Amino acid sequence: MFRTLNTPQVWIITLAAAGIMMVTMGSRQSLGLFVAPLNTSTGLGIVSISFALAVGQFVWGAIQPIAGAVADRFGPGKALLAGLLILASGSALTPFMDTGWGLVLTLGILSAMGSGIGSFSVLMGATAQRLPVESRAAASGVINAGGSFGQFIFAPVLQKMIQVFGWMGTMWSMAAIALAALPLVGIVAPKGTRPAAAAPGEAGLWNTVCGAMGDRSYLLLHAGFFTCGFHIAFLVTHLPGEVDLCGLPPAVASWTLAIIGLTNIFGSLYAGHAVSLYRSKMVLFWMYASRALLVIAYLAAPKTDWTFYLFAAGLGFTWLATVPPTASIVGKLFGVRYLGTLFGLTLLSHQIGGFLGAWLGGIAITQFGDYGWMWYADIALASLAAIATLPIREASVARPQPA
Repeated sequence: MFRTLNTPQVWIITLAAAGIMMVTMGSRQSLGLFVAPLNTSTGLGIVSISFALAVGQFVWGAIQPIAGAVADRFGPGKALLAGLLILASGSALTPFMDTGWGLVLTLGILSAMGSGIGSFSVLMGATAQRLPVESRAAASGVINAGGSFGQFIFAPVLQKMIQVFGWMGTMWSMAAIALAALPLVGIVAPKGTRPAAAAPGEAGLWNTVCGAMGDRSYLLLHAGFFTCGFHIAFLVTHLPGEVDLCGLPPAVASWTLAIIGLTNIFGSLYAGHAVSLYRSKMVLFWMYASRALLVIAYLAAPKTDWTFYLFAAGLGFTWLATVPPTASIVGKLFGVRYLGTLFGLTLLSHQIGGFLGAWLGGIAITQFGDYGWMWYADIALASLAAIATLPIREASVARPQPA
């Protein structure tokens, strides 16, 4: 699986990018743990807090193509530094906010913008341009696994810190962790790193984007990623609430999120390996289809702690593992010169779905007292996403022939 990561330099760059992803995604994917203590402390209500986190889902996606375009134009180093600093400021300022709009500013805009800049579009584009072609698929899996490892580590640690230091002290600790990741930027994008030069006759950024938006395969990728965002944002925001509805302790929620992160480490690594063996669209098909089946199984099962843990293990294997095959298809269709921008646009679609998943979940629990309709919507969207991947234009994977 790792044979293509065949030099120390390739490993150092890949692991540094995975470390940044660990911090940005670990912080972002654990924010659902703060919903209940924030509500208790501020009295703002679940809907207001959910709306702030939903804005964050959208902003995280909206910044991706912008950050990718900046990195494609000027190089990724400054973008990554700015992202970590903005993430730290959002976390540090949140405890001072006592209104819904204040949370929108800190959690919905600053934290989301910072974690988005220091995330997939810039990191995938930066490493793709510095690594050899044969190393890119495996590297994308390792980088993606870094985000999952962050969720595995951050969820139980932050839950314990909330219990010991309170949610405010935990937010300030998250800001310090973001600042501690700054030295890794110098490894991923050393000072003076410039984007790759365009090949002779290659279209510019604007023409490339316009051409991509008229490509059916690229639009079908957007449709699948929209569903992925809806699914993930709904769960990271409202899974603690679902656990509470089932009469289980908060520790079940934090360990469920941690198990999702742990199993997605393996899922991400396997996804990076699978795209070198199979068509990426078929990898996506089975991931989306499995989600629909897992939610159906969850709804039919008794709601015990082990039900949540097994559900988390199944979901976690595909959680963010959709990233390597999606990035792979974008690279195959349009090359890596503007991968940061084009993949960033797919992430924008992902987070439009994420906005709806987080916000509608808050409306559902307020209006109906449970998340039933959200689960049904998740099943339907996952099924449609699986079907939408099949017409994507992608050639068969060339496999080496035995001598």
